[in-house]
Amino acid sequence: MAYFLGVDTGGTYTDAVIVDEAADLVIGKAKSLTTRADLALGIGRAVDAALAGAGVAAAEIALVSLSTTLATNALVEGQGGRVALIFIGFDADDLERGGLTEALKGDPVVLLPGGHSHAGMESAPLDLARLEAEVTALADQVMGFAVAARFATRNPAHEIAARSLIRRITGRPVTCSHELSAQLNGPKRALTAVLNARLIGMIDRLVAACERHLKAIGISAPLMVVRGDGALISAAMVRERPIETILSGPAASIVGAGWLTGAKDALVSDIGGTTTDVALLRGGLPEIDPQGARVGGFRTMVEAVAMRTTGLGGDSEVHLKTAGLEGGLTLGPRRLMPVALLATEAGEMVHATLDRALSTETAGEFDGRFVVPMVAAAGATGGLSAREATVLARITAPMPLAAALTSRIEVAALERLVARGLVMLSGVTPSDASHVLGRLDSWDGLAAQKALTLLARRRNGAGDRFAPDAATLAAQIVDQVTAQTVDCLLEAAFAEEPGFAGEAPEALARHRLLSAGLDHHRGVVELTARLGVPVIGLGASAPSYYGAVGERLGCEMILSEHAGVANAIGAVVGQISQRMSGLVSSPSEGRFVAHLAEGLQAYPTRDEALAAMEHWLAAETSARARAAGAEDLRLTMSRDLREADVEGRAMFLEGTVTVTASGRPRIAR
Repeated sequence: MAYFLGVDTGGTYTDAVIVDEAADLVIGKAKSLTTRADLALGIGRAVDAALAGAGVAAAEIALVSLSTTLATNALVEGQGGRVALIFIGFDADDLERGGLTEALKGDPVVLLPGGHSHAGMESAPLDLARLEAEVTALADQVMGFAVAARFATRNPAHEIAARSLIRRITGRPVTCSHELSAQLNGPKRALTAVLNARLIGMIDRLVAACERHLKAIGISAPLMVVRGDGALISAAMVRERPIETILSGPAASIVGAGWLTGAKDALVSDIGGTTTDVALLRGGLPEIDPQGARVGGFRTMVEAVAMRTTGLGGDSEVHLKTAGLEGGLTLGPRRLMPVALLATEAGEMVHATLDRALSTETAGEFDGRFVVPMVAAAGATGGLSAREATVLARITAPMPLAAALTSRIEVAALERLVARGLVMLSGVTPSDASHVLGRLDSWDGLAAQKALTLLARRRNGAGDRFAPDAATLAAQIVDQVTAQTVDCLLEAAFAEEPGFAGEAPEALARHRLLSAGLDHHRGVVELTARLGVPVIGLGASAPSYYGAVGERLGCEMILSEHAGVANAIGAVVGQISQRMSGLVSSPSEGRFVAHLAEGLQAYPTRDEALAAMEHWLAAETSARARAAGAEDLRLTMSRDLREADVEGRAMFLEGTVTVTASGRPRIAR
């Protein structure tokens, strides 16, 4: 009998489940607050409680699998460590393509001559002496490096040479763009490499924390991690390629939703602390996004489930609209630490600050707002300005936001520290509103009541208070969660409707006629609209919010008994899969070139070149799948050939060979 342990680390909670593989049953589950200062604490509490609840000894666990939303959350919130981009064979104009400048956020770029042609031939030599000087100067200012060379997918020699030099000089992690994607579009590959480099420290800390606790309690089973496409890879591989964990948690939730409900056609909506993730199940399976995962406004080259991720969660920041006479509010995309949660850790300071603000009728700009220091990884503080370093040095413990700032000019510096993940803001969130309304009682409800009272007395453009009391404002916040969740689901639904191809799902979801249809408008024109598939609601807070969502959309809302730990369940019921693609080109008649990792290899016939590429890819994907922990491998191969008709004869231009190796995880015996 085999027992599997699934762990999901989210922005607010860490979940753990024990699955009896033979019986296909969840026999134990637990939740614990994610402890960002030391992730092992939150993981350990959840794992230990789940084992105790299942009555299973640590030594009986045969497989451990981890999913996480930390990488997704970081990209949605615009956070991550400082990195340097080594951009080979490109120019400054290329930085503006594909959102690369926005993704860099002022991080350093080194432009070097070099790279290759589309045929894989060297365009210009790589200046290693200049690279060494640039890298030496940057070594102490960044957490890692991203390397992208022109046409590196046709010949990666310059990226490999740069990586070797950087590792030798700095010892910092290096991400090469050709390792993450076989597609063209250099700036987009560079963006993906930059985001990967930015996430390495965060994911490494997560994996190390999990491994540390497993070892401490005597679990020797293999540790797997869920990728964004729902497949599993080994912990060792994910340390090098953390970008593959974006949408890891959401992908695991979809796998878990299918396992829990058996639903074939449905929208899966997973609300966490930071994001709401929506995907469509067709025939029990999600689609893979052909354009690459899109998260936080960035379109990457990472294969992942086709999913719409929105910065809306239980811990989303509440924004009051002060423009106009009526006001209103919106939520997200940034996650805050709920005031009710902070009060469980620093109650005396939180209550004293809130009471002091409540003692006066004058509403302060930072009332009910706090700042919390976070753990900094090696190199994380490199490149800070003098003002940013001064503000960071001041924040040694949780404190009122007003106490962390000495002037308005320091607000921008603080925002930069938040974006770097060095500090976190605390303020009113939907979780606080749920405490005020009695829907949640996990944390300090009195602190939430005080914080919402302060926020409610803020004034709109007409000079009126936003709400007469905390309860009224709390109800408005929860209603806004419903409204924005409805928009998320409708956007996802319209994006999957072939009849609306080419039209913006965002505009369709908010169209007046659709709103009238959902309201069942009756008049000279009668309108009715509803969602045509059920919604599977996932997440710990789904029962609090999703009943009203189902009513608004006129659809069935499926809330499973284990909906709150679906991510952790999905982590242990998936498969390991490794897929690679390779190119075969024909630069001249009678010459066929296989673009192999070790270099270009010419063959006299098309079929010989294609067969050589298939042989190399089969060996490489099999090795990667076994390294990822798979056994009983299955290989699938496909060819995408591009030919031109020349005087009635088909002429081969180029072909892409794709090989996938998949299998179940190897479990401890």
